[in-house]
Amino acid sequence: MDSKIFIGRQKELSELDRLLNKKSSSLVVIRGRRRVGKSRLVQAFGKGHRFLHFAGLPPQKNTTMQTELEAFSQQFSLNHLPAIKADDWTNLFAFLARDTAKGRVIILFDEISWMGSGDPDFLGKLKNAWDMQFSQNPKLILILCGSISTWIEKNILSSTGFMGRISLDLIVGELSLRDCNAMLNALGSKANAYEKFKILSVTGGIPRYLEEIQPNLSADENIKRLCFNQNGILFREFGDIFHDLFTTKSVYYQKIVELLEGEALAFNDICQRLQVKKSGFWSDYLDELIKAGFLKRDFTWDLKTGKASRLSRFRLSDNYLRFYLKYIGPNKDKIESGLFESKAMSSLPGWEAIMGLQFENLVLNSYRFIWEKLNLNTNDIISHGAYFQRQTTRYPGCQIDYMIKTRYNTLIACEIKFSRNEIKSDVLDAVQKKQDAILLPTGYAFWPVLIHVNGVSESVIEAGYFTHIIDLSELLD
Repeated sequence: MDSKIFIGRQKELSELDRLLNKKSSSLVVIRGRRRVGKSRLVQAFGKGHRFLHFAGLPPQKNTTMQTELEAFSQQFSLNHLPAIKADDWTNLFAFLARDTAKGRVIILFDEISWMGSGDPDFLGKLKNAWDMQFSQNPKLILILCGSISTWIEKNILSSTGFMGRISLDLIVGELSLRDCNAMLNALGSKANAYEKFKILSVTGGIPRYLEEIQPNLSADENIKRLCFNQNGILFREFGDIFHDLFTTKSVYYQKIVELLEGEALAFNDICQRLQVKKSGFWSDYLDELIKAGFLKRDFTWDLKTGKASRLSRFRLSDNYLRFYLKYIGPNKDKIESGLFESKAMSSLPGWEAIMGLQFENLVLNSYRFIWEKLNLNTNDIISHGAYFQRQTTRYPGCQIDYMIKTRYNTLIACEIKFSRNEIKSDVLDAVQKKQDAILLPTGYAFWPVLIHVNGVSESVIEAGYFTHIIDLSELLD
């Protein structure tokens, strides 16, 4: 842990720290996307306390209940405990509970769904061990952590067996842009804001990916090394994600993310393009991809009341997945044969358009910085998010990258632009068309805002059209 960089997570650490003030034991659930830093967060929280870490084995053909039991038992020695026979979960839990019966102890069961995959009674045995043994130590915190959020929700959070026992359910998301910048700087990066955004357009705010960045290389060289080299971590990551998280059903999840690579779609459109009947199965698949941290569901809302509509679209919110689907997956054979070693990133087809979508994801994950630049606080905001107006026979369709409705009857429409060059005046016409299309309620004001990273032309500034022009590179300076 000490040899690796830990940045940010102050809100999550604060929530965990509150448990230290309790006069009773705590059972905690932590979930989030693979590689997002869940285990690292718990390790940082456990620093300075007695901390024990156990992890399940990733699913393989030969993984059985016995191999999981043996792996758990073998990890006793890593946690400075004597060896014990790996014959049953009940005995292993009982031994661990006896050894941690007194004093402040933080125990992490990592990848909990893998740990219990071979034993249908695993969760029942864990529940009994918690009730009768672990919970008797008022200073003990047991953390159940995993990347398969749907398994955790179904088998733990929604289970009658664990009802009323969970002290904290913590979802860990991507690092903010500020924290990404701090991490890149801590790694020794001297890149300018545009170069950093290029890196983040591939890695997103995933700490494990950012750790692989070499500060002495340019953004393009780092992307080539990680993505367009058969030994690069991001070359093989896609397959690992779908094998480890979705196993036998991975083909269905892959079809969905492939479909959403280029645009956000409504549920009906997804089923129609996949040529499948609308059913609960496909709705569940989408929900599982959201909970796994790869998709977002954006609901449009009533401009006057701010209440969410039933209309929604699903979008690919994970930058790595989109980059893989657009450039790595379709070129795997060429990459393996070395044909991408001298490829310039800017020469890739649709590079600017993809970078725009990736940049938009980063901005939507950093909405609090936008509020800060607009001098807004949470009391000012009625609703916010990506907004779309569906086309009808009477009204044109319209999409706003990010819209904020305030309690002052103001609609703040943010246009998000990523370019290697400064933004030109054609952006004025593009946003004006959206303003003309929006069905603005009577008495409401429309404030257009431009968000950019690499400068705007004098003609855009002199036009005075935008109420605010926000330079997101300030986050990466």
